[in-house]
Amino acid sequence: MKKPIIGIIYDFDRTLAIEDLQNFSFIPSLGMKTEEFWEKTNQNSIQSGMEKILSYMYMMIEESKKRGIKLTKEYLYSLGASVRFFPGLETWFKRIRLFAENQGVEVEHYIITSGTKEIIEGTKIAKEFTKIFGCEFLFSQETKEAIWPKIAINYTMKTQYFFRIAKGILNQSEDDKVNERTKEKRIKYRNLIYIGDGLTDVPAMLMAKEHGGKSIAVYSKGHVEKAKTLIQDERVNFVCEADYSANSLLEKVVKLNIQQMAISELLALKEVKK
Repeated sequence: MKKPIIGIIYDFDRTLAIEDLQNFSFIPSLGMKTEEFWEKTNQNSIQSGMEKILSYMYMMIEESKKRGIKLTKEYLYSLGASVRFFPGLETWFKRIRLFAENQGVEVEHYIITSGTKEIIEGTKIAKEFTKIFGCEFLFSQETKEAIWPKIAINYTMKTQYFFRIAKGILNQSEDDKVNERTKEKRIKYRNLIYIGDGLTDVPAMLMAKEHGGKSIAVYSKGHVEKAKTLIQDERVNFVCEADYSANSLLEKVVKLNIQQMAISELLALKEVKK
């Protein structure tokens, strides 16, 4: 019999990576300070009326052009090597999978982020994910350089991918199937866990929580204020420091939820057999 699946969905920037993806090596390669790039992005958004996610993608293309930097897919992949992560993450995925196996269930890991997918695909943890949903560029067939946003995922759009993961519709060109009514979900809503770091994750956090799954707000050491607000406003189920090390509070919370989900699946199976 096929094991029940539990899906763990993560934001990326400041949830797994300690900073925004562009901060590690892309912005320094422009000769800019991080504050300068993001302020320029915000100003462009205000002046042009451009949506903020589209604005940062536009600025990546424009600022690279000004400096003669070829923003190719290969270049973006190469930036992934410099991305730094919160403690324990490199062994996290194996530990969680082994624990789930011992509970009689299977775990799949997913990313839903407004960050740059091409950079994430160049990181050492990219292979751990069943699917990475992120912002993507369209590349010129002639120059191989980024010319236009192909996919931009803003904060409210993240909820679409919650349904995609539950239904197993991972091809983003299959739009119609997302809204089709399906009796059986590949991953039950109650078996989805969303992990994010702040207000930009609220729609997805609420989606998980209100559909019977679990949502966890993580924070970097010493910066718990935003996460506290999320649990006080009942937008998340748990708040933990972004420490993915063995025996950390975050690991204990995730394992507890996996255990509870596994028990629920076992009880449901026994009911069916009666």
